[in-house]
Parts: sequence; C-alpha cells; structure tokens
Amino acid sequence: MTLSPMPQSDYVSGFSSDTLPLQGQFVRLGKGSLSAILERHAYPDHLAEILGEAVLLATLVGSRMKFEGRVMAQAEGDGPVSMLVGEYRKDGGLRAYARHEPDRWEWLNKVNKGEKPHMPQLFGPMGRLGLIIMQDNPNTQPYQGIVPLGKGSLAECAAEYFARSEQVDTCLQLKVCKNSDGDWIGSGIMIQRIAGDDLRGDTEDGWQEARALFSTIKDQELADEALSGEELLYRLFHEGGVRVEKHSTLADACTCNRERLIGTLQGMGDDSLRELVEADGNLSLDCQFCGRSYRIPIDEVTGPTS
Repeated sequence: MTLSPMPQSDYVSGFSSDTLPLQGQFVRLGKGSLSAILERHAYPDHLAEILGEAVLLATLVGSRMKFEGRVMAQAEGDGPVSMLVGEYRKDGGLRAYARHEPDRWEWLNKVNKGEKPHMPQLFGPMGRLGLIIMQDNPNTQPYQGIVPLGKGSLAECAAEYFARSEQVDTCLQLKVCKNSDGDWIGSGIMIQRIAGDDLRGDTEDGWQEARALFSTIKDQELADEALSGEELLYRLFHEGGVRVEKHSTLADACTCNRERLIGTLQGMGDDSLRELVEADGNLSLDCQFCGRSYRIPIDEVTGPTS
C-alpha cells in the first residue's frame, strides 16, 4: 500500500487501486469543520445528521474538481424540510444550512417514534436533490443535475444521480453521528468505476469485486475516530494494492462579507429595499449559513436620497 499520511480529522483524500478499476474519495470531518457548522444552529439531531451527510456528499464530489470553484448538494421540497444545502469549496471551506418547520418536524418525529426519517418524509413527494457545480470563472455557466428524492437515504439518492446524470457506476456511504464528547463527526467514502479501454480491457469483473469489497464497510468503522483513513482503505483494498493521494484540509469557513452582501442588495429594486429599512436607516441582515449579522446603511446600497 502506498500511503500519504492523513490527519485525524477534517480532510479529504483521493485513492486508487493498482489492480481494481476504481477511483475513490475519502472524507472525514470533525470538530474543526462539521461540528462547528452543525452546533451553530439548533437543528434536531436527525436533521443535523442529514445536513452533515449533504456536506460529506458535496465534499466527495467537489474534491475531484480540477478547477477552482464549489459544489452544492441541495435538497428541496414541500415537506417538513423545505431546503437543505451543504457546500464545498476548492479552497477547503465548508458551510451548510437547513430550513424546516418545527411543528411538522415534531409530528414526523412522533410518527417515526424517534427513528431517522427517510427522504420522501422529509421533502415530500416532489422533493428533489440537485448537485450544483460552479466554477470561479464568471464566464462559465453553473452545471446542475437533479434527481428525485425518492430513496430512503441521501446516499441512495446520490447514487441514483450518478447513474442518471453522469452514467458512472458509483458506490458511496455517508455516516454522521456524535462522538463520546458530544461533537459531531462524519465520514464518507465513494468509489467510481473506471471504464475499460484497450489497455485495461473489460472492467466488469474487477468492478464487481470492488463493489463486493465496498459492501463490507460497516457504519461502526466510518464512525470510529481511532480507525484512520489509511487503515480503513487498507482493510478494503489491500489485496489489490491501494494508493492514497495527498490529503486536503477542510474547515468551517463561510464566504459572506459586507462587500459581497452590498453587491447582492444593489441588484434589488430600491423600493423593495426601502421597505426593509429600520427606523435608524439601516438594513439588518443575517447570513443563513454562519449566522453573522450585518447592519448596512441604506445609503450605502442605494445612494443618498435627494
């Protein structure tokens, strides 16, 4: 096994096999990323868990990008949860938030007797999962692929996205939970099939072997902070040889700032903005992701009135 030493937490790394037709990503989040994001909002535990899965999914997808940009894993619907979004940026910054109706959530929790809800329960029959890829290059249009949220878990819905939108055989697992200290932790792993060519030949048998090995991963292994990423990958793929790439560090980091917010507000109509002005002449705004508050004089946005 070729190793690229990984830290204990808050990183993502790619890997490959010497003999099996796969490429993969492994991510582990902890106190410096996922826990900081989820503890910022008073989400119910199961909602925080699923929001953490969205962050893992965005990271698994985005860390494969060869360009500067970001990936958003965004779920929407008309159920107890109306929106949920996890975002990964190529610089390693992560952020996330969810909108839910507490009364409807409480009713669902009673119906499920405290068990984790499935996707149609959360987002309703019209729920959709979108993976949105945006380059920093302003001349490049965002790419978005959408699939129904009709499966039980976010991971299952994501696998359907890859089958439909990218037509790539994909296996992935996502696990988010609290550790013994009460901090949120999460791990995700994804493998995708490498297509056959003149050099590799047909890759069907090798992919079926890779899938069989992947299916042996247990939730307890993904939740075990004492089990390093290298050890887990070695357990899975050591017979075929596994190569781990250099890791990238991840952190809780919002992109909101005063200048960007003013630019967004300037795209709105002056009359609409003036309806939001408080008595002291300021606009009071909060970032949905990080909760940071901004107070901006209306004249900074619209210019002084005559």
